[in-house]
Amino acid sequence: MGNIIATGFNAGSEDGEIASLEQELRVLADIGVDTVELGLTSLDLIAGGRIIEERVSRLVALTKQFNFRYTVHGLVSSNFMDPTTCRYQIDAAKALAQICDRIGARILVQHGGNLRAEQIDERAQADAREREALFELAEVCKPYGVRIAFENIFSTEPGQYRQTPTQVAETVKAVNHPNLVALIDFSHAYIESTYRGLNFRDELRAMAPVAGHLHVHDSFGRPQAFYKAYHPQENTALGIGDLHMPLGWGDIDWEDIFSELTFLPDTVLMMEIGRRYHAEQPASLERAKNLMALNAGKTAIAAE
Repeated sequence: MGNIIATGFNAGSEDGEIASLEQELRVLADIGVDTVELGLTSLDLIAGGRIIEERVSRLVALTKQFNFRYTVHGLVSSNFMDPTTCRYQIDAAKALAQICDRIGARILVQHGGNLRAEQIDERAQADAREREALFELAEVCKPYGVRIAFENIFSTEPGQYRQTPTQVAETVKAVNHPNLVALIDFSHAYIESTYRGLNFRDELRAMAPVAGHLHVHDSFGRPQAFYKAYHPQENTALGIGDLHMPLGWGDIDWEDIFSELTFLPDTVLMMEIGRRYHAEQPASLERAKNLMALNAGKTAIAAE
C-alpha cells in the first residue's frame, strides 16, 4: 500500500434531516464503498458554535450502523479571512472537531478563505488572520487526533481576494502544525489556473508535498464566469464551472497526475461525485482504486 490509504464518496443530507443521509449511506454501502466523507453542515448539529446533543447522538448511532472509514467536510462557506465572521467560523469548526472524534473521523475539511472586492482595508491582515485561526483550530484538533485538511478553492466573483493553490501550500507550511495538511481539489486548481493564467500542473506540484487529503472529480477547468444555467445539466453540456462529474467525463489526465505526484502518508482520495451520479459511481470507484495502485507503485519506486 502506498501513501493513499482509502477512497470513497461524499454524502450529505438533502433536507437537513438524518433520514436522507442514512438513505445515501445505504446506497454507498451497497456499491461497496469503504470510505465516506460526511457533509455534516447539511445537518443541524451545531447552533452558534454549540453542539446540539440530541441530534449528534442520533448521528453517532447512525454512523455506527456502517463499517465505513469517515472523514468530515466542514462548512462549505468556511472563511477564516473575514474579520466579521471569523470567530463564529472558528467556534463552529471546533464543535465539528469534537463531532469528528465522536464518530471516529480523523479528517476535517476546511475551505480556504476569501475577501470580497470591496473589503480592501481587510486584505493586509487576511493571510495572517487565516493562519492564526488555523493554528488555533489545529491545537483543538490535536488531542482528538484530527487533521485539518485545508482546501484550495477557485475565485467566485470579480475582484475577490483568494489564495492560489501554491499560496495554500505556503499557508500550510507557515502554520507548521502536525494537525494541518493541505487538501488538493484538482478541479478547483484547474479552474483557478485557467482563470489566473497559471500552470495547472505546477500548482499541483506545489501542493503535493504537504497534501494529506484529496478531492477528486472531473471538469474541463473552465470558469463559470457570469453564465447562469437553467438546469445544472446545462453546465455539464457546456463544460463550464465546478462540475463534480464522474472520472473520465472531463479532460483531467488522472493517470498522468497520479503517476507523477507523491502525497503525505495516510492520504484519502475522496471523490466528490454525488447522488446525481449513482449509476456512474461504481466505474469511478474502480478507476480511483487503479489510481491508488498506480500512485503506490510510483511512491515505492521513489523510495528505492
